[in-house]
Amino acid sequence: MADLTNNHHLEARSGLPDDLRWLVEKYPREDWSAHDNVHGMASMWLQRHDMFRELGGALTGGIADYREGRLDAVEFARWFAPRLNFFLGNLDGHHNVEDQHYFPAFANAEKRLKHGFDILDADHHLIHEALERNAETANAFLRALQENEDKQRFAADAYADENARLVAMLTRHLDDEEDLIIPLILDRGDRALGVG
Repeated sequence: MADLTNNHHLEARSGLPDDLRWLVEKYPREDWSAHDNVHGMASMWLQRHDMFRELGGALTGGIADYREGRLDAVEFARWFAPRLNFFLGNLDGHHNVEDQHYFPAFANAEKRLKHGFDILDADHHLIHEALERNAETANAFLRALQENEDKQRFAADAYADENARLVAMLTRHLDDEEDLIIPLILDRGDRALGVG
């Protein structure tokens, strides 16, 4: 893994470094949906990322509903567990495919962006650690639903904090990944990148 300075760290940066933004400046986000090459891989990528954003938001909303008394412990556990498992499992699988297949193909196709894929790879390691912490605090929370109200509240607060951290990391990462990858796909097309 590349030795990244603190300003590249997922929780410290506010976007991609300037030297990696030349393609997104050529293909700004507001123009993506009208581009001929948005269909196929780019569209799939954006839809998948939107699903992760939606699931992260749903989990955040669900824990808020429980903490504010709109869902009791049994209702919440029944709602929460399958959504969390789907979210964590799909996110981990998505990152594995990116790391093993797509990132190497994209970095090979455009050497000037290799540093960006190193940053995204480092993000994946941090997100994986956050996924593990999220699962641990979620399981502790679900176990605490059998305990007294104070233990439930403490465990709910711990999970809410961990979930907020994961969602914030994921939001930054997804935006940066899209800013690096979607313009590359628009510029070259799926077939030329070896992903079509």
